[in-house]
Amino acid sequence: MSTRFQRITPFLWFDHQAEEAAQFYVSIFPNSRILATTHYTASSANASGRLEGSVMTVDFELDGQSMTALNGGPVFRFSEAVSLVVHCRSQDEINHYWERLLEGAADENGQCGWLKDRFGLSWQVVPDAMIQWLTSGDAASVERVHAAIMRMKKLDLDELKRAAAG
Repeated sequence: MSTRFQRITPFLWFDHQAEEAAQFYVSIFPNSRILATTHYTASSANASGRLEGSVMTVDFELDGQSMTALNGGPVFRFSEAVSLVVHCRSQDEINHYWERLLEGAADENGQCGWLKDRFGLSWQVVPDAMIQWLTSGDAASVERVHAAIMRMKKLDLDELKRAAAG
């Protein structure tokens, strides 16, 4: 486990791809690593219907953020009701995370910086400045930024800066 205390850890339920997903995610983000892997024992396999010895959970860090992936079976699926937000400082970062997270995905099925990866997990790839633009107090600027965001799939930082400036 990580030596740093984190009170809340996202727990992601996969059918059987927890290890593959964790390895994929840590390959994308800096300061990321697999921390620990647990396996189904005879009793936990019997209770869950999973194979004894198969991977149960994978604890990992994404850019220092602790997360856990579970192979829990097909009972639950991801939905857009929950997403992970990737804050980016540049268009190069936006492009990098957008392209990498979409590797193997069906398509760019998102809007407004949202995408769904090949495991069905939703992500938002956004510029750091977006919150500042949307909370600036300048109603006309906020409206222009909102209108620009609504026209985009992958966010274009330069176009958003122009919209914010007027």
